[in-house]
Amino acid sequence: MMKRIAAIVCLIFIAMPSLAENLSQQALQNRAIERRAVEAVIWGMPAVNYDLMLQEMLTTTKAGQHEIVYWGRALDWMNQTLTPNPDTIYFMTFFDTHDGPIVIDVPAAEEGSLNGNIVTAWQMPLEDVGLLGVDKGAGGKFVVLPPGFLGTVPKGFTPLQSDTFGGYALVRSNLASHSSDDVDKSVAYGKKVKVYPLSKADNPSQTVFTDAQDVLFDSTIRFDSTFFEHLNRVVQNEPWLARDMAMIDTLKSLGIEKGKPFKPDAETRSLLDAGAVEAKAFLDAKYEAGWEPFYEGTQWRPAGVPALAKAVSNGYADTSLYPTDVRGMIYTLGYIGIKRLGAGQFYLLAPKDKDGENLDGARNYKLTVPANAPVDQYWSVTVYDRQTHGLVRNMTRASRASNNAEVRKNPDGSVDLYFGPTPPASKEANWVPTDPLREFELMLRAYGPKKEFFEKAWVLPDVEKVAEQ
Repeated sequence: MMKRIAAIVCLIFIAMPSLAENLSQQALQNRAIERRAVEAVIWGMPAVNYDLMLQEMLTTTKAGQHEIVYWGRALDWMNQTLTPNPDTIYFMTFFDTHDGPIVIDVPAAEEGSLNGNIVTAWQMPLEDVGLLGVDKGAGGKFVVLPPGFLGTVPKGFTPLQSDTFGGYALVRSNLASHSSDDVDKSVAYGKKVKVYPLSKADNPSQTVFTDAQDVLFDSTIRFDSTFFEHLNRVVQNEPWLARDMAMIDTLKSLGIEKGKPFKPDAETRSLLDAGAVEAKAFLDAKYEAGWEPFYEGTQWRPAGVPALAKAVSNGYADTSLYPTDVRGMIYTLGYIGIKRLGAGQFYLLAPKDKDGENLDGARNYKLTVPANAPVDQYWSVTVYDRQTHGLVRNMTRASRASNNAEVRKNPDGSVDLYFGPTPPASKEANWVPTDPLREFELMLRAYGPKKEFFEKAWVLPDVEKVAEQ
């Protein structure tokens, strides 16, 4: 019987010309471009994610590199970065070390405190700074060194050797509460951060701050041919890393080559558009499939996938581990790199309810946050748009947090949070609005998580549907 089946299969292959034989040289070339475009999007996601924010800062806020763009109030939907935190004050600085090392001078925790992360253009963590960072609130002068730096770093400066020329620092100035006075104090403390060239350390110029609170700052991922314009900019500005050398010819076939202009014709641009759309579908499917939950049997997943966290923790030193698919997926929904994930902050993500169904902005949900959350600073729960992973547009608020005085506790210390298009009666203080036309996802942030958090002595239950109002 097996010999007979094998003979039939052979006859089928003999009778049917191969797909390749039926395709012209141009058709084969087009298929290769689209296929390679898919892989380039997945591989290049963290760098394009970075460049989108950089270009938005330069063009929309008019701030420059080595300056600081900040949001003078807790973030609202006008900040369309990926899964930002609306319960703190954001400061960002983008640096370029082509002309030499750049200093990021972090203040000591006195009138306030901050949590900060310094990363490369590929969003690889260089250091965590601030109250829960390497300095533990003592502050410090962190100097980012360019690739191949051979000079000396003066005493009193902490060197951070980068393998890219570009990068950025995200600094969150912590809020005691959302009151106007506490917001003002948080902004004033954040403005103590300084950025300047190491060459001018003896007499640095005053750091320029630009407030973007009323600016539509949109750096969500564009899954079209413009993605490759951002990728080309990174290729032109940054050195090739040893682990990525295999992508040189792949990108060359798409028209991206170091030292040459990127000028795709209309047909190529159409193929790049198609490749970007397919890459989005692939990454969305990977996100939908999920990964191991943080609490067994729940929908809460760690926002850092274990395989990626392991690879990043040692700078991809393990040459047998390079999870680019997972990395691409994660950087469609967030940004920044954290050197010591869990030491300063930890995130949990829930795109589904207790029943395993996608969270629907037209329905009403309830989440009970148990009392005595094991965190040194605060917890928050934020609503994001499921498709863009940004704050839901045109909503009056995006989150509820333990550092918000309006939030009401139950007699046992737990907190009931509500999500839906309309607030439940007498519970608006604990409600976060949703867009009835869109799906959403939730993120729990734990700032200063204690060991009990990771021992799972405290368990966050799933969000549940509640009766329609």
